Amino acid sequence: MAALASALPFSTSSILASHADSIWLGDQMGSYRSKPISSGYRELDQQLPHGGWPPSVLTELLLANPGVGELRLLAPTLARITQAGKTVVLLAPPHIPFAAALAELGIDLTRVILIEADKPVDRIWAVEQALKSASFGALLCWLPQARADHLRRLQLAAAGGEGLTFVFRPLSAQDQSSPAPLRLVCKPSPAGRMSVEIIKRRGPVHVDPIVLPLSIPEILVKPLATRVLSKPVFSPPSYAVDRSALAATAARHRAALPA
Repeated sequence: MAALASALPFSTSSILASHADSIWLGDQMGSYRSKPISSGYRELDQQLPHGGWPPSVLTELLLANPGVGELRLLAPTLARITQAGKTVVLLAPPHIPFAAALAELGIDLTRVILIEADKPVDRIWAVEQALKSASFGALLCWLPQARADHLRRLQLAAAGGEGLTFVFRPLSAQDQSSPAPLRLVCKPSPAGRMSVEIIKRRGPVHVDPIVLPLSIPEILVKPLATRVLSKPVFSPPSYAVDRSALAATAARHRAALPA
């Protein structure tokens, strides 16, 4: 056996070193070909593979109900991505996000694209197209219904890019198998916080949930009347009309009409 081992061109350690992105040991954190992006929460980064959200893979966030704070959870990451000039795609959110709140959280709205799609097959197709974009920084997709083959297609598509891909699914999908290497259960906690439990990752099993203090935009805590009377988030477009030129054009048309 010793002679055979010495004759082999590669040792186990050399194979592990040369394929670090593809092979991981059960008692160690997995690695990825691109550098992870910090979540903005030190406690969460310590439990995520290599200290941040992993790129080029599917990350599942399982929610009891949409709108429990998933955008506020990802806001520090999305702010960093958009401020770096990358695009963030919001695909089929159940509710139109409040633009003023996103801006207050540091997200550059000029780098945010909102896509609406009703049918699951349309959403999968839109995801695949978005992941092919060179300016793609992060994709957030709400999938209340997703078959296993849909998720496999998303995982393959995500592997072709270098951005972050987040899929929001119902909490009921927790016990279903998924190709996503990273899965988290997210539940609201008192005082605007969120409990995050990592139920799947490339690394040791994580046991205790992490309670994170989410930022609450000031505009969301204002009384409703104040919000209504405040300046609109998007100012109505202004138009300038050259009335003299318009009158001259109308006169020419009248002159051309038969008597």
